[in-house]
Amino acid sequence: MWYAHRPGRRARQIIGDGAAVLWIALWAGAAVSAHRLITHAARSARPRIPLLGPRMHGTLHDVARAGDRLADSGPAPAQSLAVLAAVALFVVPVGLLLALWLPRRIRWTRQAAAARELAATEDGRELLALRALVRPLDELARFTDAGPGRLAEGWREADPVVLDALADVELRHLGLSTQRS
Repeated sequence: MWYAHRPGRRARQIIGDGAAVLWIALWAGAAVSAHRLITHAARSARPRIPLLGPRMHGTLHDVARAGDRLADSGPAPAQSLAVLAAVALFVVPVGLLLALWLPRRIRWTRQAAAARELAATEDGRELLALRALVRPLDELARFTDAGPGRLAEGWREADPVVLDALADVELRHLGLSTQRS
């Protein structure tokens, strides 16, 4: 299960996932652009020897051509710099996003799967009801019209109506439908 059943929570999850994909795509584009820019700048900037310039002759000219052949045959420092800059430009912001966003999405997915599994059994619904009881009272009041004392008493007496109501509170909190599986 990747998304909540309840429309509000599902919409927030879809928007968040879409924003994450857009963020990754934008930084990938920026990294490719930076790589191309650095590579283009390095190719257009040929080193010149001051004062001699194009008037080099003889041995000095041959040495310069041999150096050019060596530089063209191996990885150029500018090419390595371009790759390093592009990787850093992509990895830092995308890594930060993944470090903040991905654990939350994975945690919700695991919690939702566990809650659905628990909701399928009587003992599981009782555990979900207990979990709902430890939520703040104002949150409980939003989802059920019974008072907190009645909810605690109903849970202690294993009242099926109260247990189902409390289990439904916990499922709603996760954005899941409250229908029994």
